[in-house]
Amino acid sequence: MGARSQLWSIAKMSVTGGVIGITISDRYVTVVAIKGHSMHPTMTATDSALRGDIVLAEKACLDQYKFSRGDVILFKCPSNHKEVFVKRLIGLPGEWIQLPASSEIIKVPQGHCWVEGDNAARSWDSRSFGPYCTIM
Repeated sequence: MGARSQLWSIAKMSVTGGVIGITISDRYVTVVAIKGHSMHPTMTATDSALRGDIVLAEKACLDQYKFSRGDVILFKCPSNHKEVFVKRLIGLPGEWIQLPASSEIIKVPQGHCWVEGDNAARSWDSRSFGPYCTIM
């Protein structure tokens, strides 16, 4: 087998592997590297490809999963839908929540949830943008 033939074989395998990887990522799982410090100390931020925590989220059974308070969830940033947030689910639709550092109590609207990072001092979450609009 010549060098040209080997290169062609490697290129075909790379393209096939890429297509399979994209299909699996699109339909079955999402892989997210933790960025920032909003979930510290539960999760550590990534400063390179070899350090920090990586979250693998299964998509295949999402329609059957019953979310509950305390779950760590992934969702699209309200102001930039290309960015994925990782936060803790604090309140479900219809539940009452006392706002942190306040005596104000609010009801989470239907179709929304309340999310917060574990590191309150360094998290942009529902305390900043309010209830997150989602269908659960």
